[in-house]
Amino acid sequence: MLYLLPLLSLVPLSLSEPVSRFGLETVFRGRLANYQEVLQAYGPILLRSFAYAALATGLGVVLAYPLAWTIRFRGGRWQPLLMGLVVLPSLTSFLVRAIAWTSLLADQGPLLQLLRSLGLIAPLEALGVLHDGRLLNTATAVILGLTTNLLPFLVLPLVVAMQRIDPVLLEAADDLHAGALRRFTQVVWPLSRPGLAAGILLSLIPAAGDVVNPRFLGGPNNQMIANSIDNLLLVQLQAPRAAALTLVLMALISVAVLLQLRRGLEELPLP
Repeated sequence: MLYLLPLLSLVPLSLSEPVSRFGLETVFRGRLANYQEVLQAYGPILLRSFAYAALATGLGVVLAYPLAWTIRFRGGRWQPLLMGLVVLPSLTSFLVRAIAWTSLLADQGPLLQLLRSLGLIAPLEALGVLHDGRLLNTATAVILGLTTNLLPFLVLPLVVAMQRIDPVLLEAADDLHAGALRRFTQVVWPLSRPGLAAGILLSLIPAAGDVVNPRFLGGPNNQMIANSIDNLLLVQLQAPRAAALTLVLMALISVAVLLQLRRGLEELPLP
């Protein structure tokens, strides 16, 4: 209830209009003009936000599966330590991590110097990964920052799901001369999908609403929807429009969550 009441208060605010010069006072009008205006003005940024979140989640899944598999089946007595190393970055501030990325992705930073020494600048520019030979202030930088933030939320549910996989199944697959790819696609992947679904939910929601990484890593051309809400509220002093845009974002995230939950329920085995 403590969370629900503030959220519900956004509904009448989103249907109001500012009546003072600085937008600090509003009057309820019951009109949908704010929604129409924010959808027209910020529709592309909404799409960009979910695209960045989806790409970061996809990259996170690619990185999380080998990490989770190593922890589960190769960690042995080191499993608690490995799990702690995965969780450790999430104990630091989002701001600190974003600032650390700015150093790594700077024009004279170690990552770009490595790419230059390998002669990969031109190919990566052709693929759109770099822009004018830079990593900072690009979509790539934002996606990398988002990926590192959400990686623990993908790894931990996958490890929990893999804990339920009987190693005998993998041994049986090995006895049948199944290769590593076959063992993964036929054993590990199907049995770990509940953990994957949970990880995607835990990752996609905060990624779509992230405000720190776009601000520090993306530059003015790669801002996400949370930055627009922040600008509407604190710079333009348009609280009704900020409330309308917030509710639109929440509605889209809720739809994504419901679709994922429905898919997860359909995959549950019948009793």
